[in-house]
Amino acid sequence: MTSTQARRLALSGYLGLLGWVVLWHLWLSPHPELLPWLLPLVWVTPLLLPLSGILRGRPYTHAWANFILMFYFLHSLTLLTTDEGERGLALVELILTTLAFIGCTFYARLRGRELGLGIKKDRAQ
Repeated sequence: MTSTQARRLALSGYLGLLGWVVLWHLWLSPHPELLPWLLPLVWVTPLLLPLSGILRGRPYTHAWANFILMFYFLHSLTLLTTDEGERGLALVELILTTLAFIGCTFYARLRGRELGLGIKKDRAQ
């Protein structure tokens, strides 16, 4: 996999997840007891934090965006095992999150190597 392929995978997964969360919580399965915009706002806000760096192709941002993606990964796995009514929606979330995670991981690693970034090893030992 090249860094360009990893970037495409990361962008498609990440932007797909962003759009899916909005679609899911606003139209497909809105929460009946909350304000219609509150739950989508809560679920979208974490995804917006690294969005600028991901769109600009910054390897460090791709790396730490994986921490945010883990919340969506856990959410989808939890719903797959507990909520029969939203299993299909959770499966789409799981697939998009997995694509974004794999793409971000490989892009951060490959592009970081291309740029000479990384953790320096201490040779004094």
